[in-house]
Amino acid sequence: MDFRKPNPLGTLAVVFVLIGLWQTVHWLNGSALGSPAATARELWAMMGTASFWADAAQTGEALAFSLVIAIAGGVALGLVLGANRLAANVAEPILVNLYSLPKVTLYPLVLLIFGLGLAAKVAFGVMHGLIPILIFTMNGIRQIKPVYFRAAHAMHLSRRQIALRVVLPAVLPEVLSGVRLGFSLTLLGVLIGEMFASQKGLGHQLSNAMNLGNIDTIMAVALFLMLFALAGNTLLSALSRRLGAAAA
Repeated sequence: MDFRKPNPLGTLAVVFVLIGLWQTVHWLNGSALGSPAATARELWAMMGTASFWADAAQTGEALAFSLVIAIAGGVALGLVLGANRLAANVAEPILVNLYSLPKVTLYPLVLLIFGLGLAAKVAFGVMHGLIPILIFTMNGIRQIKPVYFRAAHAMHLSRRQIALRVVLPAVLPEVLSGVRLGFSLTLLGVLIGEMFASQKGLGHQLSNAMNLGNIDTIMAVALFLMLFALAGNTLLSALSRRLGAAAA
């Protein structure tokens, strides 16, 4: 994995291009999409209200629980399956096909089991984020060359030393990549869960705005979520570079 820092000028260029495209679409069809400036003003006004932060806190709580479960479960299951080559070869196509199924078909079952509330939102988040983390971790274990373990045994390393000096450096890049992808997908799952199974949260706020045709609110909440997701991925990327460089 490449642990070089991203080019800030390239990032700024991409941001300006996206804003330009957004403004162009607004000029072409202003009734369907608010301008960047108007959306920023609407978001600033919404952030001055207690109700917005109450919804954001609800979403944040569900996301935190979902991430903990998805990361812990995905890494643990990935390590167990990856350690057994036959189990990994059998499990991978099953997991990929399972994840490709339209999850909307499972929403009624989740609602029946967990009801309307935090538990259902967490379940939706875990459904989206766990399998990608599991697959990345499992593949990281599978890609460790057997010669590394033979060399470790030849040097009479203990299991703890093998785990820290062989397994961890080899698996860490894949695990961190899975966590970065899982973060975005878990956030998506929580938001969809709030649209279906909650009376609170930013997803519920989006659902209400869509029902009312309130374009300004839709765009403002979407902008906030986009900035939050970008900030989260930036922090995870920085953590990935630091831990990857330390383990290298």
